[in-house]
Amino acid sequence: MSHVGAPRGRTCSRTLRSRTLRSVALLTTGVLALGALSACTSEEDGSEPSAAAAPDISAVKREGVAQGGTMRWAVDTMPATLNTYQADADAATSRIAGAVLPALFTLDKSGRPQRNPDYLESAKIVEREPKQVVLYKLNQQAVWSNGREIGAPDFVAQWRALRGKDSAYWTARNAGYERIEKIERGANNLEVRVTFNKPYSDWESLFSPLYPKDVMGTPNAFNDGARKNLKVTAGPFTVKKVDGKAKETTLARNPHWWGEPAKLDQLIMRTVPRKETAGAIAARKVDIVEIDSTVVKRMALAEKEAEKEAEREAEKDTEKHGGKHAESGGGQPLTHGPGAAITPGSALRSWALANGSDEEQAEEAAEARKRTAESIARYAREQKGLRGYEIRRSLEPAFTQLALNGESGPLADERVRRAVARAINRQELADTVLQPLGLQAKPPGSHLALMGQKAYADSSEALGKQDTLEAQALLADAGWTPDGAKKKVTAKAGSKAQKKRAEGEEGEEGDEELSEEEAEAAAQAKRPDAKTEEAEKKKAEEQKRKYEEKVAAEEKKKGDKDDDKDAAAAKKKADDTDAGSDVPSDEGLYIVGDNKPGRSAPRPESAHVLSPASVARLQGDVLLRQAAAVDDSDKKPGGVAGAYAPRGTAAPSSSASPSASAATLPSGPLGKDGKPLSLRFVLPAGEGAESLRSVGERISRMLDRIGVGTEITKVSDDEYFKDHIASGHYDLALYSWPASAFPATDGRPIYAKPVPASDGSLLVEQNYTRVGTDHIDQLFASAAAELNEKKSRDLVRQADARIWAAAGSIPLYQRPQLVAVKPTVVNAGAFGFQTPRYQDIGFKEGGAAGPDSKKKK
Repeated sequence: MSHVGAPRGRTCSRTLRSRTLRSVALLTTGVLALGALSACTSEEDGSEPSAAAAPDISAVKREGVAQGGTMRWAVDTMPATLNTYQADADAATSRIAGAVLPALFTLDKSGRPQRNPDYLESAKIVEREPKQVVLYKLNQQAVWSNGREIGAPDFVAQWRALRGKDSAYWTARNAGYERIEKIERGANNLEVRVTFNKPYSDWESLFSPLYPKDVMGTPNAFNDGARKNLKVTAGPFTVKKVDGKAKETTLARNPHWWGEPAKLDQLIMRTVPRKETAGAIAARKVDIVEIDSTVVKRMALAEKEAEKEAEREAEKDTEKHGGKHAESGGGQPLTHGPGAAITPGSALRSWALANGSDEEQAEEAAEARKRTAESIARYAREQKGLRGYEIRRSLEPAFTQLALNGESGPLADERVRRAVARAINRQELADTVLQPLGLQAKPPGSHLALMGQKAYADSSEALGKQDTLEAQALLADAGWTPDGAKKKVTAKAGSKAQKKRAEGEEGEEGDEELSEEEAEAAAQAKRPDAKTEEAEKKKAEEQKRKYEEKVAAEEKKKGDKDDDKDAAAAKKKADDTDAGSDVPSDEGLYIVGDNKPGRSAPRPESAHVLSPASVARLQGDVLLRQAAAVDDSDKKPGGVAGAYAPRGTAAPSSSASPSASAATLPSGPLGKDGKPLSLRFVLPAGEGAESLRSVGERISRMLDRIGVGTEITKVSDDEYFKDHIASGHYDLALYSWPASAFPATDGRPIYAKPVPASDGSLLVEQNYTRVGTDHIDQLFASAAAELNEKKSRDLVRQADARIWAAAGSIPLYQRPQLVAVKPTVVNAGAFGFQTPRYQDIGFKEGGAAGPDSKKKK
């Protein structure tokens, strides 16, 4: 694992690196009921996957897939390396490896490992005593792309590279390989015997993917030989070209592949950053791309707009007299996107600034208006292009958690962590994220497996259900009370205490301390009373009235020179010219195509210009005040600008919800020794994190109900994980962990107890919550060494119950997996747990076979 600069905790492993880098994380008052830590071990808990977790890939048999074509599959980034065992490998690396390299075991739709017959005839434990021995029998047709058969030398090279004994290999994962004692050729070249020095239950996780000895044989080949290209492969595809300039990796059908041949001629992995996915879809640059809920909403709106346009066109065709329809097609202004945020007040303010006397400010405002117009136009174009794609959806094999940093501060006390956890309504959060997408919203009951996996069991009862009263009791037991938040404040100059001292009423020198109530009363006395505020308001209105009378007088003076009709016409023309000649376009919305003359454009000779400059500034001030007034009038209590309830809607009830009733709420924020209970909640600020921020804000409100304050800090995506999560600079945070088919191996470094290092820092491995116990570590070790599958699962479930009780990580919901695809794409989309079968992916028979290819017959 790569080292991350972490002044409050090092993330390097204290022994061996994890098999895979998995990134981007009952009770009465303080008393743990040990009986609650025995997780349910019923096989029914994990017997079948939930329907929502099933793949959505438009599955068809191979005969229903067209032969040939080029498919463009979007990836988030251009892979820095094609070696999945290096620290900078990412999802794109794994996707390419899955198409071009051997995977001895793949995952089915339930996340369970299955032998891959393309490479293995069999694989099983043949000896348990005195040592575990696994015998692999390889497919006799399996060969590398250079013609050499796959065999024991490849297994040996990979074991030596990943076992952790040679630091010259820059490896990032090796869990399991360190348990191997030796690898030998079996009865023939197609058999490989692997002997372990320690029992290892997750042996099926090894050698997937399997690299050729050409890559694994030497440190130089391992470190550099497979970063930019893979010359030797053994999958249905080969790496044809890695184009760093175009940010594309092209895979081509492998002519030496012995299995069922790939349907596609080429598979292009095209780099499309998440924030650009809508534009890529609109421009038809991709055939398949993972999207977020924001793009899903836009695509749904685009389809509705297309239906409305079709209806308008149909109505137009039925007109007998050829009556002209107003703005049929795309002429209707959009009610969503960047233009929807423009209120009448903001439009008026924008115009006033752009046409004001301050030239520098006016230039900035004009440029901002131009950018806004371009943004609105771009959004409108994209909306039309978002039509014609399907959205395939499932639940991603990953869950989002609330992480509680237990290294220091209030959360170092397990009672506070449990209180925070008991205050969270996980079902409400899951409903918020998943129900609008039509996905099953059931909070995960396990940290180590998801519904459908054999190891899954709901162990959340080890912590307890959401309970506001219990959360408050835990906080009170930890010493956090409403009275504890009150502190003494020092009297300031002119206060009652100082006057008493000046009059000799105090017997001792020094500041008298006032309670918060007394301090508030003193501050209130300094505030202006209602009469003063009313007088100031009337003064402002009088100034405005005088200005308007002055402007009217000037207009009247000019009008005396002409008759009434000519004066009115001149005034109208002057007003139009000074306002940019198209004032109505700024009333409420910024209209696309509202191209006004630039500030350098010559004014017509008849244009009326107010002089001197001070009058113009005053006019601008009035307009800005009017804009503010418009904004204020648009806002209703509890709503946003422009959000009005329909006429006749009943007023909101003043009674609080049951969860927030006076009987369950503390009488103010909690504190201890005069210090309020406030937690720093770090959230990502990027465009694709809207859903995560919404969840964070809901959690903040839930905690507020029990008197726990939160300080939400939004940071850039680049800083979020490295500078905050991994470094421990947070109290609360939201991030996700992928699920694993091998929880005994992959779960251990995430929940292992941090230990002090020799330099005084903390070795946390991947446990970014810094919460762990010796017992949890022992359960993981026992599960990994237990060769009886059922007993190993039971140990994993016990470890999960202990993780729940420690309350360092609270699983909230399984992440949605949303994939936009062209309707002709088959056997691809939202795979869920299931490993893609790349040779079966293609286009529907009779459908388009890609943009740059010819369909073969």
